[in-house]
Amino acid sequence: MTVSKPAEKSAEKASEATKGRKEAPEGQSQGLAEALQLGELSEQLGYVLKRAQLKVFENFLRCMASLQLTPAQFSVLLLVEKNPGRNQTEIASTLGILRPNFVALLDNLESRDLCARIRSTNDRRSHILVLTDKGKAVLTRAKKLVATKHESRLNELLGQANREALLGMLSKIANEF
Repeated sequence: MTVSKPAEKSAEKASEATKGRKEAPEGQSQGLAEALQLGELSEQLGYVLKRAQLKVFENFLRCMASLQLTPAQFSVLLLVEKNPGRNQTEIASTLGILRPNFVALLDNLESRDLCARIRSTNDRRSHILVLTDKGKAVLTRAKKLVATKHESRLNELLGQANREALLGMLSKIANEF
């Protein structure tokens, strides 16, 4: 068999790259061509939930790329809109975000002029969160993107009955587990 010069060089580079590597036991592939067997991991609810969450978040980020919003940022903006006059501790607690992480998240939203912290008149140690005009406009666009691109894809995949059943089951885990 004749090998061209570029192919010969590629083979040499591949050979050099694999020097010092142990050969895979017979019957096992070193490449990713064959998927790993998950065994009982595929039956672990926590594992499957996490994998589903990663896929949902990936799709969310793709849908929100033009607005550069993460799921956490979108959630904060939604809660601030629906709960005017509430403080940042209440919002963070409701979303299950630790204080240091929430402060960094708010710093980012504030630097983008999407929300503002206002010192509470009732408790000077506390800050009330409000959406700015820009934040309201971005949230309106975000809600449309979520509905038309993100949630609609999930609805298409699951169907209405399965969607409602899944929401019920996940809510039960979130509230009672």
